[in-house]
Amino acid sequence: MTKATLLAGSLVLATSCATAPATRPAASSSSRTPAPPPAVEVTPVTTAPTAPSEGPQPVKPTGNAINVHKVRWTKAKPVSQGKKVQLTWWSGVAPCTVLDRVKVKETSKKVTITLYEGTSPKAKNTSCIMIAIQKTTTVKLKKALGKRVLVDGAKR
Repeated sequence: MTKATLLAGSLVLATSCATAPATRPAASSSSRTPAPPPAVEVTPVTTAPTAPSEGPQPVKPTGNAINVHKVRWTKAKPVSQGKKVQLTWWSGVAPCTVLDRVKVKETSKKVTITLYEGTSPKAKNTSCIMIAIQKTTTVKLKKALGKRVLVDGAKR
């Protein structure tokens, strides 16, 4: 390509990118200006979002979940003079994630507690949101915990 061709091309580009004149020619009586779009009424939301509930959500085993799997608990607290254990864990929302059952195995040295979660049969054709919530359940022991160690059965 020659310098003249490049110069001419640059000149064409520069002039075609110029801004429009500041004044507009007067509209003729035969041209019509477009009508403004119709007004849209907007109603603001006046209700405040609900605050998350205080503390973990108490749940009981359903016994009928599908796709059941072990779930690790994050906290185990002896209650009722050690005759019960209150477990806390992170989970999903029902009916998409429900507590199916709790297995308790007691020996003289340790108490192994395993949580099993799954999906409720009622969750068919349900959209499940992916949000974590804390849940809690309390299980009875055959004997008071005493000096026995609590073990999470899902850690195995």
